Amino acid sequence: MAEKLSWPELVGKDGEEAVKIIQQENPSLDVILMPRGQNWATKDYRPNRVRVFNDDSGKVNSIPRIG
Repeated sequence: MAEKLSWPELVGKDGEEAVKIIQQENPSLDVILMPRGQNWATKDYRPNRVRVFNDDSGKVNSIPRIG
């Protein structure tokens, strides 16, 4: 089975729950819950990082992906 690169099924879920799901699926990843409503981040690519962006209500608002 190929390593998963993104988690589209987590859009709309609670941000903290999404972080836990990603960490359970791949414990080697550094999963970062971005502050609520923050839609920017550095552009550097890291193959071991997943950023989880969430809206003001704490729901994931974009597809979490490796990078």
